[in-house]
Amino acid sequence: MSVDKPKPPKPHYHGHRDRLRERFAEKGVEALADYELLELYLFRSIPRRDIKPLAKTLIAQFGSFAEVISAPIEQLTEVKGISEKTAIDLKVIRAAATKLGQESLMGRPVLSSWSALLDYCRSAMQFERKEQFRVLFLDKKNRLIADEILGHGTVDRAPVYPREVMKRALAHEATAIILAHNHPSGDPTPSQSDIDMTNQMIAAMKPLGVTIHDHLIIGRDNIASFRTLGLM
Repeated sequence: MSVDKPKPPKPHYHGHRDRLRERFAEKGVEALADYELLELYLFRSIPRRDIKPLAKTLIAQFGSFAEVISAPIEQLTEVKGISEKTAIDLKVIRAAATKLGQESLMGRPVLSSWSALLDYCRSAMQFERKEQFRVLFLDKKNRLIADEILGHGTVDRAPVYPREVMKRALAHEATAIILAHNHPSGDPTPSQSDIDMTNQMIAAMKPLGVTIHDHLIIGRDNIASFRTLGLM
């Protein structure tokens, strides 16, 4: 007669995972620390390990949940325990969050949804390691019809050419635009080159009848508005 072997006990972290899921389901994201939110996502990417120490290591190294998912793949894979596959999985969260913010604004009058626009620009650009220049194209009712990145640069400069912005504005039949770029240093204070470029852009758009509503500079914690600062 064969005797069934007793099943091995579940690893200790299984109960932890169940409790974390239950807390999230009952109380939402506010009930979780950053490393716990990271754990929830990594459960599926790394199913057979206790990943609580890894989640804490990631937060300690990069600073926050948002900074972890915004980190470049090559920096994520430098952390012991993070494979390229897992790093890509983490980048998917960032891409999905940006897409969600973008689609929530598309077709809406952005001047009456200004706080939502600022939130979107902040989430999309505040942790970028290099400068990125984004243009939001609006129709005659100031509804967002397109959102394009027209310049990638270095840690302190993202070249953007008025000719290219003009070309894209005509292609979208836009009547207004909002300019936005980030300062990887974290300080959103406009530089003289930012001011000069904005003035060049205003001059280039005027013959087309395209209004520039604002130029936003995204810092780590704050956003500088040229309109609010009286720079345009």
